[in-house]
Amino acid sequence: MKNLWNDQEAERLVGEYAAKGVGRDLALRVYTTRLLGGEPKLVLHGGGNTSVKATATDLVGDTYDVLHVKGSGWDMAVIEPAGLPAVKMAPLLKARAKDVLSDEDMVALQRANLIDPSSPNPSVETLLHAFLPHKFVDHTHSTAVLAIVDQGTDSVETIAKVFGAKMGYVPYIKPGFDLAKAAAEVFEKDTSVEGLILDKHGIFTFAETAKEAYDRMIHWVTVAEDYVARNGKPPAKRAALPASLASAADIASSLRGAVAVDLGEGRFDRMISDFRTSPAILDFLANADLQRLADRGVSTPDLSIRIKTGPMVLPPPAAGDANYPKAIREKVAAYVAEYTDYFRTNDARDDVKRTMLDPMPRLSLVPGVGIFGHGRTLKDAKIASDVAEAWMDAVRGAEAIGDFRPLAKSDLFELEYWSLEQAKLAGNKPKPLTGQVMLVTGGAGAIGAATAKLFAANGAHVVVVDLDEAKAKEVAKAAGNASIGVGADVTKPAEVRAAFDKAVATYGGVDIIVSNAGAAFEGAIGDIDDALLRKSFELNFFAHQSVAQNAVRIFKQQGTGGCLLFNTSKQAINPGPKFGAYGLPKAATLFLSRQYALDYGSIGVRSNAVNADRIRSGLLTDAMIASRSTARGLSEKDYMSGNLLGQEVTADHVAQAFLHHALAERTTADVTTVDGGNIAATLR
Repeated sequence: MKNLWNDQEAERLVGEYAAKGVGRDLALRVYTTRLLGGEPKLVLHGGGNTSVKATATDLVGDTYDVLHVKGSGWDMAVIEPAGLPAVKMAPLLKARAKDVLSDEDMVALQRANLIDPSSPNPSVETLLHAFLPHKFVDHTHSTAVLAIVDQGTDSVETIAKVFGAKMGYVPYIKPGFDLAKAAAEVFEKDTSVEGLILDKHGIFTFAETAKEAYDRMIHWVTVAEDYVARNGKPPAKRAALPASLASAADIASSLRGAVAVDLGEGRFDRMISDFRTSPAILDFLANADLQRLADRGVSTPDLSIRIKTGPMVLPPPAAGDANYPKAIREKVAAYVAEYTDYFRTNDARDDVKRTMLDPMPRLSLVPGVGIFGHGRTLKDAKIASDVAEAWMDAVRGAEAIGDFRPLAKSDLFELEYWSLEQAKLAGNKPKPLTGQVMLVTGGAGAIGAATAKLFAANGAHVVVVDLDEAKAKEVAKAAGNASIGVGADVTKPAEVRAAFDKAVATYGGVDIIVSNAGAAFEGAIGDIDDALLRKSFELNFFAHQSVAQNAVRIFKQQGTGGCLLFNTSKQAINPGPKFGAYGLPKAATLFLSRQYALDYGSIGVRSNAVNADRIRSGLLTDAMIASRSTARGLSEKDYMSGNLLGQEVTADHVAQAFLHHALAERTTADVTTVDGGNIAATLR
């Protein structure tokens, strides 16, 4: 492993933080923490921790010896000084005399002794850092080290062979007070060691300077890497694959639907899927013993928070296999049954009251295709995929030098259902549309942009589709929540299909459609050019049909229902003079929405329309407003607020109506009017 320490960069950061009142030791702690956190073979997504012992002054001027240790929720790759909260050392050291300290009391002790009470919770391994006497302490879950420690009964011998007497050995103990005491005792038996190897867990190194502690980490990880490289052997058996394989796109929506949690009565907690593949991934998945390796579990207990007890293995999909969705569901059912049994068996060992987490897999391995990470958000799904690659790296190394034997699942249960993690999960309240994907057409317009922003704020990942791809991407960026922009002409079926394919490739599927794209055409219906009328029907009717057809195709694959929402305009009900070329296809679209409700309600698809009027947008431009107000003999102000409420209606109000329908679980074939009140446009 390459040592990334750079004297100039280190001193630059020291100077930068000195100007902000941050001392040299803490600045260097930030520097090396980032070096460690930026290497995925060492640290992933909140894993690992570091510390430095220093002094700090509280608000009333009292100075204390403190431990700056990584705080919960901070990513080491981008950590700031605030992510290393200061905890008073004396109470931490005093705690070592206790025989027992519960996890809850340990957290209370650490929080009670924070210099800044607004700081994040210190790491669960704070006491381990405190009990070691060194100024700088580093901890990672190196995949190379895990390859060494994840062996069978001979792991102690393997660890001794690889690391020799310069590294202490600590048997597996759940992180917390007991592990901290055991680690300190191991060090005190031989104070010449440069670090500790924690069986089934990871590696600690320590020193009096930040550079030396970091150097030692890189050195010993390199020792582990070199051992695996010198002694490793490739897997002997390779699995057979179909002559022609299905693609990720062929199976993604079926898989995403299968891992959704069925809440009953047509309700689902959906997940996002992140697909990735590479030659290294495909090579690992070709192992004939893949199921055995997956059944063994995670390479380090920390991963259970991300991918539960381990991955689900699917059979390699043959191209055109119509029965593969059924095979997926059977595999998911088997995984759920096994996980449920795992929970019940281990939960029965004591009287602690626990709530079972949802039993769905967070990682799917598909030989010949790649891996799918699953999560309630795209970020969570990507984390699962990142963890998968680290897991494969550790397993590959462990198998190459012996037999992959990580921590037993019975021991894993203690960490997955740790009271501290349960409390953290209980406080995580998802938004109404978390886990769902919405696609909006005409997304760069006023109504489309307002709808994208509102849905993203309510938890949905949004696919913004517009003729102008650059503007679609701008709207997606402004909406946030990892939304994407896609360019497409909705009057061209191939481009509509490509937009949906992009949604599936990015998120695994689609749940909500806001079919919003449209344009107005003026002229007396008897005089209008036939080509112009047909053009209007292509955009204002057939494009809606094309979008809905693609949506239903994916809804069927997912098997979790879906929501179709159409922007139909008040012209569908209350036509205006010289607006027939616009109103006629809109009227057809209104009835299209009802036909979809009628034909697909049996599979849980809801279809509704929003009937809006006089919204300032790319369709109702300033020039159009002037033209329509003149046609009605009104001022522009009176025209825009010419409704029962006497108030102008905005794109945000239309977006609220779409959101209402997305959340209205028992409403279909409905039309919601958003026009401030127009009796002539009400439905009778």
